[in-house]
Amino acid sequence: MLTVIQNLPDHVFGVRASGEVTKDDLKEVLLPGLESLANQYKEIYYLLVLDTDVQNFTAGAWVQDLIAGVKHFTDWKKMAIVTDQKAVEKFTDAFSYISPGEAKGYELRELQDAIDWLSIKK
Repeated sequence: MLTVIQNLPDHVFGVRASGEVTKDDLKEVLLPGLESLANQYKEIYYLLVLDTDVQNFTAGAWVQDLIAGVKHFTDWKKMAIVTDQKAVEKFTDAFSYISPGEAKGYELRELQDAIDWLSIKK
């Protein structure tokens, strides 16, 4: 399930993933949030808090995630992935080398650091 994270700066869209994440979660929560942010600001500052294992994302969810990434490829400015899964955190840091924006991985205990980093516009 994806839930929108409240009380973030206006230019930041964030979601928390818990339990199983399906394509419907991405279609109903993630994609509309990214679309709204891109339309309003012409750039995306994104926070994902993973309170679930990435293996709990269904295949359909991964397809929708790929669609979102490609559709808004040039809009990405900053992306913070907050998780205690070291492989995901390392992948996120490496993703900065191939994406037009910056991506950083944070541990769950560093959630406020991730929000602070996203709060500063490039």
